[in-house]
Amino acid sequence: MHTSRFSALILIAFTLYACHSPNNKKTEKTMEINDTHTYAKPNDAVITHLDLNIQIDFNQHQISGTASYQIDHKSKGKEIIFDTRDMDILDVVLDDGTKATWTLGDADEFMGKSLSISIKPLTKSLSITYKTHPEAAGLQWLDPQQTAGKKHPFLFTQSEAILARTWIPIQDSPGIRFSYNAKVQVPKGLLALMSASNPQKINTDGEYNFVMKQPIPAYLMALAVGNIVFRPEGLRTGVYAEPEIIDKAAWEFAEMEDMLTTAEKLYGPYRWERYDLIVLPPSFPFGGMENPRLTFATPTVIAGDRSLTALVAHELAHSWSGNLVTNANWNDFWLNEGFTVYFERRITEALKGKTYAEMLAQLGYQDLVAETKRLTQEEKAADTHLKLQLDGRDPDDGMTDIAYEKGYALLRHIEKSIGREKWDAFLKNYFNTNAFQSMTTEAFLDYTEDNLIKGNDSLRKVLNMKQWIYEAGIPDDIDIPHSDVFEKVEQNISDWQNGKALGELPTGNWTSHEWQHFLRKMPDTLTLQEMQQLDEIFHFSKSGNSEIVALWLELAIKHDYETAYPVLDSFLVNVGRRKFLIPLYTALIKTEKGKKMAMDIYRKARPNYHSVSYNSVDELLGWKAE
Repeated sequence: MHTSRFSALILIAFTLYACHSPNNKKTEKTMEINDTHTYAKPNDAVITHLDLNIQIDFNQHQISGTASYQIDHKSKGKEIIFDTRDMDILDVVLDDGTKATWTLGDADEFMGKSLSISIKPLTKSLSITYKTHPEAAGLQWLDPQQTAGKKHPFLFTQSEAILARTWIPIQDSPGIRFSYNAKVQVPKGLLALMSASNPQKINTDGEYNFVMKQPIPAYLMALAVGNIVFRPEGLRTGVYAEPEIIDKAAWEFAEMEDMLTTAEKLYGPYRWERYDLIVLPPSFPFGGMENPRLTFATPTVIAGDRSLTALVAHELAHSWSGNLVTNANWNDFWLNEGFTVYFERRITEALKGKTYAEMLAQLGYQDLVAETKRLTQEEKAADTHLKLQLDGRDPDDGMTDIAYEKGYALLRHIEKSIGREKWDAFLKNYFNTNAFQSMTTEAFLDYTEDNLIKGNDSLRKVLNMKQWIYEAGIPDDIDIPHSDVFEKVEQNISDWQNGKALGELPTGNWTSHEWQHFLRKMPDTLTLQEMQQLDEIFHFSKSGNSEIVALWLELAIKHDYETAYPVLDSFLVNVGRRKFLIPLYTALIKTEKGKKMAMDIYRKARPNYHSVSYNSVDELLGWKAE
């Protein structure tokens, strides 16, 4: 059976929220979710619980086992449809013990294949036996040499946006939630962790059991296996990492418990019991991934001075915006990320002060301006809308700074328009009322209309939400962040350009954010002599801060500062974080010399990258398998 990605459509009507209208009568809203990135038809039959029993084979780079589902068979029809990709289906058994008839649809580049299973009117559960392919895109198998310890292999998953289907046959939509239990068998001597209740010590027999009682969407399914140890940080928080880096990681993330209690004071109770974090090997393609109960984090945020831990505040904030109230489909991605950036900066402000948070906001605004300019120049202005149109495209295309920074800017604009106290009360109610549910942009607008605007035409005009959401670019009514600290940084640059010695600039107590702004504001006219002076005095090439190193290497490429090229080579080979890779490779390919260097480096580096990263770099470089 063939089902194109254009006909795969969810139309779910359900109660969105119960709220109090102005006349104090409880009202109910319903919404429809359209998700073209799944083959599932949850109006007919939808999963409600998963029991997963799998084995991890590092030799074959394979996960094999059985996924058993409880289902809500709404239509009493003849089939249920799952999403699969990069796997073999071996058997399907219904709850009455009979083997089910099943078919796989034609393969789509990123959607994979539909798995259509014939069921009976009274079917309430079924089991799927399967095994993954070694090249499954959501799995990264690391050899010992790719880890910190160099002795044991490592495996981690990345399910967002639609890669859960590459390691579990599943209904892979953010609008479909389910609880799960799991039994995972791994080689002896290794620890297994999931987005669930987790062990804190290695089990000698290699068997681990997990429970996630809160319903989550498939993109929050997560698994990590390796030589991992645990270090508690507080009553509800702790850090996992390889033994070789656990001391550094535990020190870097010592503020986790304070962040958690601060977040609860802002927007209500944390509903996931524990908040732990695992530091993954450097090939992890993102800064962090908000898997419930277990944030996945890149080691590139370990700077030795806690200067980059806003990332932890961001992933923690997802415990409310994203994990608790979830974008219903990937066109509504801003509902996850814009809210989370806003929440992250409120946590940071509460812990480190408004001046610190405003520097973060201004760096984010710079990213927004740059991303808007890039997408417009590439004739992708529609991708600067908050509400995206990703039908027929990989939803990964929508994971740009627009969702994060334009989304944040809208919420900041609303706060400024109505006042922080009123806005905080609204947000707290929003999270509580819609907990463990999905949210569309249109449903959010309805919720705002009922609970904030309440028929006030002048307020609706001031908020201007439809322009922010449905039109391209940056609205004129944006509240542009301003940092007095950054003004001083720019004055220091001016003083240097006007003859003041670099070593005389008052940089001794600068934060990471000031250094980032300093490098971003470097003049285009830098000479090689000036580049050398900057490096000799400020030691940028030797910095332990990945954000600073990445910006410095962009400057080195731009001005052909060859002294930094060995650092560039090592950075690109060893760091798989896409945020850093794309700007650096983009800078390299602007010249013939740079193109050759990019290809030479990428030939070595590509095996170290996750598919999320190498797919993006492949496209950028026009890479073809050798």
